[in-house]
Amino acid sequence: MKLASLKSGRDGRLVVVSRDLARCVLADGIAATLQQALDDWQHTAPALAELAVRVEAGTVAAAMPFRPGDCAAPLPRAHHWVDGSAYVNHVELVRKARGAEMPATFWTDPLLYQGGSDDLLGPTDDAIFGSEEFGIDLEAEAAVIVDDVPMACSAADAAGRIRLLMLVNDWSLRNLIPGELAKGFGFYQSKPATAFSPVAVTPDELGDAWRDGKLHLPLVSHINGKHFGAPDAGVDMTFSFPQLIAHAARTRRLGAGAIVGSGTVSNYDRSRGSSCLAERRMLEQLAHGKAQTPFLRFGDRVRIEMFDAAGASIFGAIDQRVVPAA
Repeated sequence: MKLASLKSGRDGRLVVVSRDLARCVLADGIAATLQQALDDWQHTAPALAELAVRVEAGTVAAAMPFRPGDCAAPLPRAHHWVDGSAYVNHVELVRKARGAEMPATFWTDPLLYQGGSDDLLGPTDDAIFGSEEFGIDLEAEAAVIVDDVPMACSAADAAGRIRLLMLVNDWSLRNLIPGELAKGFGFYQSKPATAFSPVAVTPDELGDAWRDGKLHLPLVSHINGKHFGAPDAGVDMTFSFPQLIAHAARTRRLGAGAIVGSGTVSNYDRSRGSSCLAERRMLEQLAHGKAQTPFLRFGDRVRIEMFDAAGASIFGAIDQRVVPAA
């Protein structure tokens, strides 16, 4: 099934969406919000699934047109948002561009950072930044939403805790990152509000594309209407989502509704393009001695989407304009 949150108050209003993203119906009487549904998933999931069948059959009189512009993030605010860097070839490329050797442990020990989860952006919300000089960059990713995860959960157990998947634009301010990391205390100002796809989908909606804890489909990005990249999210993913979840839960529990991101999707096959400008600039630096592609400017538009084998949009598109803060 496909779920979304219409803009309403702080936590949105839960709707069940048709597979073709054309119609939706309020989940009133089952759960008012997605977080409420996740808190009692054992009971709400069957009822939501039954409603999804009726929406698909066109037998719900209260169905209404589904408009991504009406959507907040599936979870407009979350208790926990942690992002990984599962595509180690991407990390390797970053370090190679600056002449730094990559520790061997990066291939065996996942990288994670905890992001801000109190203000998550809807799919068509403007992306607001204080200055172009910050080095504004997209990061096209996938993410999962989990049920309660116990501390020291194994990857095998974590696989069964995944409830929903969605797409992410984990906006980054590249020119602020070096100074923050040099302090040895991680990202903060360089990681502004993150945006998510209009809908979150249950793993069964993905068919064979969801296997081994990875999403095996191209993640397509456009900048100002021009194709930027379509690396396959299942290829070259060093750490699966269950592995990332298990790593996050090594010393703590994760609560229902926690979001775990994949990190920037990246392939060794560079003909597939990139999912962030930093990678494109790194490749240019290695090939030509300097980066040629600029970071984003005010007025630029970024679109991120994933399609099934028939060419239908699965999650809807993240489609945002880069604008200056008032």
